[in-house]
Amino acid sequence: MSKALRVDWVGCDGHGVCAELFPEWIRLDDWGYPIIRKEIVPPELLEHARWAVANCPALALQLRAD
Repeated sequence: MSKALRVDWVGCDGHGVCAELFPEWIRLDDWGYPIIRKEIVPPELLEHARWAVANCPALALQLRAD
């Protein structure tokens, strides 16, 4: 099943931890909020994506089936 990363913008506080944990897929804007690639996360990077989701301090990062 293919998965994509999404952000709950209401819950995101702009800590920037996600970009540190998954720099292959996430970068930060000028205010520290994530800019996430829109493509499906490839299977070889799913473990990194899960790690970023699990360690988001605001629990605002989600890995969703597309």
